[in-house]
This record gives sequence, C-alpha cells and structure tokens, in this order.
Amino acid sequence: MRKLSLFILSLLTTLCVVASHLRLQPQQPAVPAVHDSVTTDTTTTNQTAATPRTADAKPRVPKDEAAATDTTHRDSVKVDTVKTKPGIDSPVEYQAADSMVYDAASGLAYLYGKAQVNYQNMQLTAAKISMDMDSSMVHAEARADSTVEGGLDGRPQYTQGTDQYDSERMSFNFKTKKGYILNVNTKQGDGFMTSERSKRAADGTLYLEKGRYTTCDAKHPHFYLALSRAKVRPGKDVVFGPAHLVVEDVPLPLAIPYGFFPFNKKYSSGFIMPSYGDETSRGFYLRDGGYYWAINDYMDLKALGEIYTKGSWGLSAETNYNKRYRFRGNFYFSYLRTVEGEKNMPDYAVTKSLKLQWTHTKDSKAMPNTTFSARVNFASENYERKNLESMYNPLSYTQSTRASSVSFGHTFTNIGLSISASANLTQNMRDSTIALTLPDVSISLARFYPFRRKHQAGKERWYEKISMSYTGQMSNSITTKENLLFKSNLIKDWRNGMQHRVPIDATFQLFKYINISPSFSFRDIMYASRINRSWNTLLQQEVCDTTYGFYNLYDWNVGVTANTTLYGFYKPWKKLFGGKIVAIRHVFKPAVTFSYAPDFTASRYGYRKEYERTDASGNSTMVAYSPYSNGIYGYPSGSKQGLISMSVSNNLEMKVRSDRDSTGYRKISLIDELSASLSYNMAASRQPWSNLSTRLRLKLGKNKTFSMAAVFATYAYKFNENGQVVTSDRTEWSYGRFGRFQGMSQNLSYTLNNQTWNKLMDFLHGRRKADSSAKDNTADADADDVEDANVDPDLKNARKGGRKPKNKAKVDADGYLTFSMPWSLTLSYGITMAEDRSRQINVRRMRYPFSFTQTLNASGYLRIAEGWNISFSSGYDFEMHKLSMTTMSLSRDLHCFEMSANVVLKPYSSFNFTFRARASELADALKWEKRSSYSTNVEWY
Repeated sequence: MRKLSLFILSLLTTLCVVASHLRLQPQQPAVPAVHDSVTTDTTTTNQTAATPRTADAKPRVPKDEAAATDTTHRDSVKVDTVKTKPGIDSPVEYQAADSMVYDAASGLAYLYGKAQVNYQNMQLTAAKISMDMDSSMVHAEARADSTVEGGLDGRPQYTQGTDQYDSERMSFNFKTKKGYILNVNTKQGDGFMTSERSKRAADGTLYLEKGRYTTCDAKHPHFYLALSRAKVRPGKDVVFGPAHLVVEDVPLPLAIPYGFFPFNKKYSSGFIMPSYGDETSRGFYLRDGGYYWAINDYMDLKALGEIYTKGSWGLSAETNYNKRYRFRGNFYFSYLRTVEGEKNMPDYAVTKSLKLQWTHTKDSKAMPNTTFSARVNFASENYERKNLESMYNPLSYTQSTRASSVSFGHTFTNIGLSISASANLTQNMRDSTIALTLPDVSISLARFYPFRRKHQAGKERWYEKISMSYTGQMSNSITTKENLLFKSNLIKDWRNGMQHRVPIDATFQLFKYINISPSFSFRDIMYASRINRSWNTLLQQEVCDTTYGFYNLYDWNVGVTANTTLYGFYKPWKKLFGGKIVAIRHVFKPAVTFSYAPDFTASRYGYRKEYERTDASGNSTMVAYSPYSNGIYGYPSGSKQGLISMSVSNNLEMKVRSDRDSTGYRKISLIDELSASLSYNMAASRQPWSNLSTRLRLKLGKNKTFSMAAVFATYAYKFNENGQVVTSDRTEWSYGRFGRFQGMSQNLSYTLNNQTWNKLMDFLHGRRKADSSAKDNTADADADDVEDANVDPDLKNARKGGRKPKNKAKVDADGYLTFSMPWSLTLSYGITMAEDRSRQINVRRMRYPFSFTQTLNASGYLRIAEGWNISFSSGYDFEMHKLSMTTMSLSRDLHCFEMSANVVLKPYSSFNFTFRARASELADALKWEKRSSYSTNVEWY
C-alpha cells in the first residue's frame, strides 16, 4: 500500500511539471496523445490521426521555437510567423482486429490482424501494416500461413475508387500518393494484369516489370502475354514493350515488339484492323478493315472496306443510334464491285451489287398516340452470291424473298380517328422481281353510334344500337424488274387509286336467345385512268388505249345474320364409365346469314364491256373485259347475289375429378372446334350451292394444338361432248356420294429432348413423378420454344462470351454421378394433298387421283461432353429424292478460348473453322480462321 501511494504521488508530480512546461510552449495543432510503447489488446482498435505527427510525452521542439518560448526574448512578429504545415489534408483512420503497437521513439505504428487504413477515397488492408506518422509512409505485407492457398494470408489490397490492386508486399505514401508494389495483381477492363515489381505514380499510372496480361479468370491462367515492361493507365489502356505468348506455361515463338490494349469504358474512336486471306476467283484479300467513329453518346459510325488483288473491292457503313426513352435503330449500307475472270477473256465479268438495311423502333412511352417503325431489308439480286460471308451462311445464301416496310401512324383519341402511312417492298431474289407500294395511306374512324343520346334516360331505344365506321385507303404501287424500277413512269407504269368503305350494322335480340344483326356495307373506288380494248383486224391483235381522268366505281351489299348458342350436358352412367367423369358439356353455335347484292356486271354500271374479235377466217366472237381490270383495288365484278349462308360450330369438353387441382376438378377439351359452312345463292342460274368447308381443332396439351381444314366440292365431274372432264350442274349428293374431297394442307412439328423423352417414357410405363417441378437443368428450359429448340443454351452463352452457371452435381442412389448427355431434336413435317388433274380420271368414281407434296426438316443439338456442342439442321426433298440444305457445326468451350467449325454439306460444300480468344480485347488479335473457297466447292445440281 505504501509503494502504491508513492507511485501515485510521483505520477502526480510528473504531471504537474509537464503541465507547467506545456503552458510555456506556443500553440500547436491538437494531436492525440499516445504513450510510449503501449500495446492494446482489443478485438478492434480504431484511431483517428488529425495530423501525421503524433506528440509524445515530451514533444520535440526546434531551436528557433525554443527561443520563441523564452519570455525574455519573445518577439511578437516571430511568434506569429511560426506555423506548422500539416503533412496531409484530412484525417487518417486506421484499425486492427488483433492489436496495435505504437513506438514513440521511431514514430511507427504497427497494426496486426485484418489491419485497415483509410484516407480520403483510398483504403489499404493487409495482415500487417506499419505506419510512419512523420513521413506519411505506409508499409503493408501478408502473413505466412501454410494452411491457405499460396502460403500467404491477408495479402495487401489497395483500393482507390474503382481501382483495386492485390499484392504480396506494398509501400505507399499518402501524401505523394506514390507506391512500390511486389507481385501486384489488378483487373483492367476484362483483363488481368500481374507483375513482379511495379511502381505507382501520383496520377495512378503503374509501371510494371516482368508483367503478365491475360483475359483468363482462372487462378492459374491458361494463357497470358509475358510483358517485359508495361505502362498501365487505369481505365484507359496498357502500353507494353516486347512481349510473347505463353500457353499452359509453355512459351510460344509468337512475339511482338510493341502493343497496347484500350480499356475505355466509354465509346472511343479508332482504327479496325483488317483480316487477310485468299479466295480462288478474286485472289488475296484484306477485309473488314476500316475506322470506328464514336460520334457522341447517342450515335456511332463504322466504316469498313475490302479489296482483292484481282480487282474486286467493297465498302460498307453501319451506324447505331439510341435515344433513351425516345427511339433506337440501326442503319447499314454495303456496296460491292466484283470482278471475275481475266480481262479480254470470255469469262470476264464485272458485277455491281448493294445492300441496304434499316431498323428503327420508337419507344411507346414517347408520344403514346404516335407510332413509327422501319424494317428495311433490301439487296440486289446477286448481292448474297457475291458476298463472301454469305457463302458460309446458308440462311442468307438460300433466301428467296425479302420484305421491307416503313410505317407511321397517329391516333386522335378525342374523336377516334387514326391515320397511318406506310411504304412496302417485296423482292423475289430468284428473278429480281420487286413489288413496291409507295405510299399506302389509310384513314379509319372508330365505330360510333350516330343516333345515341349524349345523356341517356330510361331504356335504350332500338335506333340507338345502330353503329357505323369509316375506312379510307390510298395506294400507289408497281411490280417490275429490279433494273427497271428507276426507269418507270409514275403515270403510265404505276397503279394508284383510292378506296372508301362505310359499314353500318346493329345487333338486336329476338326472344331473348336469338341475336339478329342487320348490316349494310358501301364501297367506293376512285381511279385516275382506265384501259379501253379493241381488236385490230389488220394486225390480228388486241389494241389497248389508256385514257386519263377521274373514274368512280362503287358497290354495296345488305345482309342480316341470326345466331344463338345452345348448351347440352350429359352425365355418364357411373356403372359403365366410373365415378371419375363428372359431366360432358356440348356447345352448339348455329348461324344463318342472308345477304343481297345487285348485278354489277350489268352494262348500266359500265364496269364490264365487250369488243368484237374477228379472226383471219372471218369468224367473229365477243370478248368481255373490264376497263378497270388493272386497277389496284380491282372492280365490282360480282353478279347478282341472294346468298343464304349456314354454319355450325361445336365444342366438346369433359369435367373430371382430379387430385392435382386445388378445386378438385379438371376440364379436358375433347374437341376444341368442329365447324362446317355452306351457302346457297338464290340468284344464281346454275350451280347455286357452294363447296362445303370444314375445320377441326384439337388441344393435345397445354401448348400443343392440332388444326386441319378441308374443302369438299359439291358438284360432280362429267364428260362433255368433246370428251373433256368438266364440272356439271349435278351435285355429288344426287349420286349418293359425299362431297368430292378437294385436298388439305397440314404442318406438324415436335421437339424431343431430355425432358420430353423422360415424360414420354414415364407415360408409357405408367410412372408419375413425385415432384413435377424437378427439371433437368441440362435440357432446354422450354421444350415448346421451337425457334430455339435446336440451339444448345450453353452454346448460346458461349457465343455471347458468358459463363455457364455452376450447378450442383447430381448423383444416383448409389452415390455415383448421374450420366447426362443433353440433346434436342426438332422434327417438322408438312404435307399438302390436292387433286392431280394432269393424270387420268377414275371413270367409275369420277375422281382424280391425289398428289402429295411433302416436306421434312430436322434440327437439333447434342452435347457429347462438358463444353462440347454439336448442332445440325437438314431436310429431305421428296420431289428430288435427296437431302435439302444440310449444315452441321461443332463448338468447344475452352474457358478463355472458343473453337467452332461450321460445315455446309448440301447442296454445296464448304467449311469455316475459327479459333479465337473469348474476350473482346483479344478476339481480333488471338485468332485463327480457315475457310474453304466456295467457288471450288459448289456442286451444281
């Protein structure tokens, strides 16, 4: 107790002396007081240093300041000018999970165990950090630990903004922001940089020695570029000196003296390096080289060119534009000049071809009442056959038709008026025929009730149910050859006109169950020209005389429809069908329609005329024609009609008890639709009955529907006086036969894969899965998606540069890995059945034999192993009795590289092999391509 009292007394005396001494010192910046050699053992210790200098028990005072503290030599001017300049601009925060030791003699602070130092936007973490409080220096290093991978635990990690550096040992100055790093590892863009020794400049630039650059994210990269020296500007680029390629730790004799990789996250302009190769008919080439121009944040431009040693060349330009919440689109133009053969030789030919594509989409949120879209896909007849890329793309090479459209529309919602305009172009690539409509303008007025009161009171009156609408259309079109389009005459060669339609209808109820719907429709057509025809007896040919003016045509019809819906229910006998079937419902919908239209072929309308034709022998015949037969909307050509149309539609459903439904019941569609329609024309002088049209639709599953339509002719065949087969006026029914089957057309497709195959096997063996939600992750996610059913999802991810998701391996009951080989096979079969009138008729039955047109296509994929994908597509031509377009592709995912081989087997043969890095930075530098020359491999059939 006495020793403790003496210690406390001595401590108080020391504190008094120190306090009296401090009162004599000039004012210094406040600093935290840290005792000599104090060790704090806490879970986490946090400290904040206001300045880099920490006062000890006796702060060190310079001589000039010591003189200023003497009261006998105090100089107010000198005292005022003495200021301590802080070493850094803001506080330094530091903490450690294990312990913190400060050595006052050396001015060093040691942080142990998950040490962390924060300064402004910079952070440094490591297993051990030492701080020099006077010089703003920080040293960080890892701790040796044989239990962790690499033998080092708590590797220093420096973070500033988005930049992060991992290393083995690091020294950094917070004041100058410079550092020295050993074995640094950092990510720049999609690549990873490592080096044995590196220096960091104040602006963040790294100077590396013995570095490595790779885009492989494995811990031990499969490949890298060994860089002797490099300069890294974070977020911008890497510039390096002599470098060589190393694959699987094996140096390859592939070296370059200089290079750089850009890391700009924003758009940047630059040159595009071309690819080289040779092609038999055109010679050696440089292709796809040019310049990329980042115009602004909303638009860019890529200009490419290609040149061949035998005189062929081409240019292309592509631009993308995107205005968020407004619109986006793409524009592409390509021009090719192809030279084949040698000059002054018979096979010498020069072909010029072009291609134009434009897609534009407007955001629906911008001006909701206005729409504008463009889908332009125009190419000259021989473009795809002259473009080298199309030779290895069967879809482009075999494309027979192209369609383009540009449309604009606006709706005035307050009055229900809609205006739309469009331009449409259809190309036939086989014979260079084009059909162009420019413009096609439509005006439509939504249905309205002209007699309905604005403020209704009481019951609705019958005339208030009358409604009407309006549709107007103006078109200008031409069908011509590709090379004659711009030589055509707008007045003589183009077809144009206007059309107006006004339908008026209403719906009433009769006896509560029958709907009566009278209707009236009026159509008006306007043309600016007509063609009068006559016969030239001297020349023995028809003479056409086109006259121009305003010509108005019209037609109308009136009709009334009666329809209703009948329901029938049947409860099966339990002793025969069991108690699972609750009821069967039959829905029957009959409809009868009467329509009338006058005879618009009468001479008083002027829509049909006749001229006398006299042949060389003097025989005269009357030839009927219409001056408006060439009109874009045709002409009223219908004869007098008093048409009675009858139709019936059936629907059959069954309700059964089910444990799998929460309601306890489930509906099953037996017949989704079974319908038939027939009409009788009371005004017709002969053959008043129409053909019988039938339709059947069955629901085979949740997303599977079977549909079939068939037509049965009413009138039978007969032989005329010349022995020719003609259609008689006698019906098939009068002979005791059903209507003559005219034919049908049907397409069927189905996709088989791991899922559907297992379900089929379970169904055949009567097995039920306990959990229907358990799915094979390696199979297609959607078996009903026919478009993607033949594409391996992992192959799609590999093409996009993505990584496959890591799924937990499945094991069987014995603990072994479950064997899985994902596959998919899509089969599509189409058949068309029709009467073949080119063959001999069956005299007894008076029926022609049927001809069949069949198509069979198959496509799919097979993943033989992890990362290996095989896909194929083919078909069979039943007329030519051989395979149609047949292609096959093989791809291999090599983690940081990808390999693909595409082969066209029929009708011509070609191959394309590519091996390249997956990262975009190296895709054009580290690649190897080999293609066959199409001109030496085409097989003409």
